[in-house]
Amino acid sequence: MIRKLVHFALRQRMLTVLFGLLIIVGGIAAYLTLKIEAYPDVADTEVDVITKYPGRAAAEVESQVTIPLERALNSVPRVVNRRSRTIFGLSIVRLTFDEGTDDYFARQQVIEKLRDADIPDGLTPELAPLSTPVGEIFRYVLESKTDFSAMDLRTLQDWVVIPKLLQAKGIADIVNFGGLVKQYSVVIDPIRLRKYGLTINAVQNAIQANNANTGGNIIERGSQGLAIRGIGRIEKPEDIGDIVLQTSSTTGTATYIRDVGTIEITSLTPSGVLGYSDNSRKKDVSNGVQGLVLMRRGENPSEVIEGLKEKIEEVKASLPSGVEMITLYDRTELVEQTLHTVSHTLIEGVTIVVIILLFFLGNVRAALLAAVTIPLSLLWAFIVMKMTGIPANLLSLGAIDFGIIVDGAVIMIESIMRRLVKSSPEEHHEKGKWRLIIEATQDVDRQIFFSVIIIILAYLPLFTLTRVEG
Repeated sequence: MIRKLVHFALRQRMLTVLFGLLIIVGGIAAYLTLKIEAYPDVADTEVDVITKYPGRAAAEVESQVTIPLERALNSVPRVVNRRSRTIFGLSIVRLTFDEGTDDYFARQQVIEKLRDADIPDGLTPELAPLSTPVGEIFRYVLESKTDFSAMDLRTLQDWVVIPKLLQAKGIADIVNFGGLVKQYSVVIDPIRLRKYGLTINAVQNAIQANNANTGGNIIERGSQGLAIRGIGRIEKPEDIGDIVLQTSSTTGTATYIRDVGTIEITSLTPSGVLGYSDNSRKKDVSNGVQGLVLMRRGENPSEVIEGLKEKIEEVKASLPSGVEMITLYDRTELVEQTLHTVSHTLIEGVTIVVIILLFFLGNVRAALLAAVTIPLSLLWAFIVMKMTGIPANLLSLGAIDFGIIVDGAVIMIESIMRRLVKSSPEEHHEKGKWRLIIEATQDVDRQIFFSVIIIILAYLPLFTLTRVEG
């Protein structure tokens, strides 16, 4: 079989050359459309279930939230590992699935089982974004040159920046750090509250009952229909103060929230403070707001970052005067550095192999012919990588062994050179050059085939590894 293949390649030389050209064209096309990453994403298919139970101790969260969730998720199919973590006010349950499990299938199965969880009323388990530990592709900060406070920047981040950036293709989530979350607080005066005979619960219930719009029917007037609705939703701090708590049955005097306390604009208690030093601008920032952009699992980082930057330009155009959006981290730089490193290594490897071939073969044309197998092998690898969905990264390109690639070609060319040099002029005239080349290939074709098989068999155990180790 091997001998027939060699004979066919030598006799059908134009067809063989055409096949080589097709590999070159197909390899270049595959490389230009290949997914390019800095390093491979080897994370398992995982689903994290996050549940907040504010103000509850870890033991209470464990017994009332984590354990019921674990019981409900025990029947999720294709799960290979279950882990949970419980801290003050927070429960996290992580499910790891079999290799090859579709992410959306896994998340759908988890959502279906969460409906059966027996947890306290008012708690809503949420799934973590569809990202991985290496999914962070961009990081930015919002800074103010004027009088914008940390609360103003956080409000701008939550209502302007994040919604706009989430429209970019391939973005799973944007994690916020820093800033103060704006809230409206009712500061109750206990003395005045007791004076009117009210309680804290009464104030809370009144606010909840008066923070809603309601719909009515339609009043027909001739050929027109007028929609009726009741406006009760709170829109500004003064609306909170105008909420009625009670009305005196004797005098008809109403007691408002502003009569028992004051309405203030405050912030939630921060769990940390964002601060950093920018050496390039010689500036220390202590009141900025930072955003971490997470890429959706399986997306092409280069395409995602390109679309993200288009959205960032739109956001910058809509920011108020005095607010800057500064880039802190861009995965593009890492990808470019990785490609530069890999390309530099590939060029060095090819150059060293060619020099060694020139030194040992002693013939420039023979050395170049042997070295041609290197780019052809790389281009064929790009085609297969494109077909199988393997991205180009530091491992998939940096682990190429040029010595192994040229082994068979060196042995074949050396055999051909030896036969052509040692044959007599009569043999050249009688058999011809191509017959001598065929005989030279017959001397080593079986040996080359089995040597390559041995190399492949040596690597086969690596391909039996699964999940992260594979």
